[in-house]
Amino acid sequence: MERSYFRYMLPHNAPEGQELVYFPYWRFKGMLFSCLPSGIQNRFLDASQQAMQSTLFPPSVGLRSQAMKLQFVSPETKGWFINPTLPFRQVMETFLTRFNLKMPGPILHQSHIGESLSLIYAPFYVAKRIMDAVLNQPASEELDETFELSHFSGGPADWRIRFIPTLCPNCGWDMQGRRDALVLHCTNCESMWQASKDGMSRVNVAHLPTPEGKNIIYLPFWRIRAEVSGIDLNSYADLVKAANLPKVVQPGWDRIPCHFWSPAFKVRPRSFLRLTHHITLSQPRDHLVADVPKGSMHPVNLPVSEAVETLKLNIAGFLRPKKVVEDRIAEIHVKPSRYLLVYLPFEIRHHDLVQNTFNIAVNRNQLALAGNL
Repeated sequence: MERSYFRYMLPHNAPEGQELVYFPYWRFKGMLFSCLPSGIQNRFLDASQQAMQSTLFPPSVGLRSQAMKLQFVSPETKGWFINPTLPFRQVMETFLTRFNLKMPGPILHQSHIGESLSLIYAPFYVAKRIMDAVLNQPASEELDETFELSHFSGGPADWRIRFIPTLCPNCGWDMQGRRDALVLHCTNCESMWQASKDGMSRVNVAHLPTPEGKNIIYLPFWRIRAEVSGIDLNSYADLVKAANLPKVVQPGWDRIPCHFWSPAFKVRPRSFLRLTHHITLSQPRDHLVADVPKGSMHPVNLPVSEAVETLKLNIAGFLRPKKVVEDRIAEIHVKPSRYLLVYLPFEIRHHDLVQNTFNIAVNRNQLALAGNL
């Protein structure tokens, strides 16, 4: 599947008059979950690697992509932009191979969630050597007299970001959303919308109401209905049996559909996985109101396409006994069929956001720092 990405560039400090050459690097940023016989390991990755093989330029941009303010590449940017020749899929396999060598056992299943892909251009110029235009220091040995950077495939920047209006397609009102929000809210007709290739598409939404008077914030979750093969997991009764929950299956539970749940917001990998498992096993289903909640809402900054990546990982986390995971996880296939954006109320306390009905808490500092994920 073709992945979309933004083109960024690092700011330069080159002497005035120097002709700049921008070398491309792929950057991957996201959560990596690895299912092992001993359990699920998690890690946050932020790595870069050359998008074109060359011994003249550094192998990555290092910490610069995290420490420096990146700028969008625009047609007004002067310089020669070298074309990437390595597909991201190949670079991603290199990332994973390097990381997976350190795993303490065979990998049964692996998911990268909340990932963002970008192409970063680092600035250089030529002065007998290839010079790093950020530090104005040599990045290569002295060059051969016949060396010509113009021999690299590339040219001037010819990319431009396309903007779409954030006017409600239903009523024409200005929609609201934080800078990182993927779903926007129209307060006039109380609808939710997300951007797509064809403009704005409406998102079905519901919420779990809460008594008035409490200091509440609503956190967004994706509720996903999926077809599962390789294991019986179509109803709530199946879930109770598969997860070996301390419950006696009641009449009628075989008619209650099983839904997978995933946070629709970014949070640290360990907390993300805990929320995914806990809410899925809790199966919120009573008294959901098909409407946008009245009150403060945390922004949706994790798309449903990323939440889908949690489905098999979710099963691997709650399946019991654990030996079943090792024996059968390769045979299990999950196909999503429909989804719903659900807001669950959390009580705001000094350090945590607490959901009393399902006995789960989210650290407030983790949410505040999630913008770096």
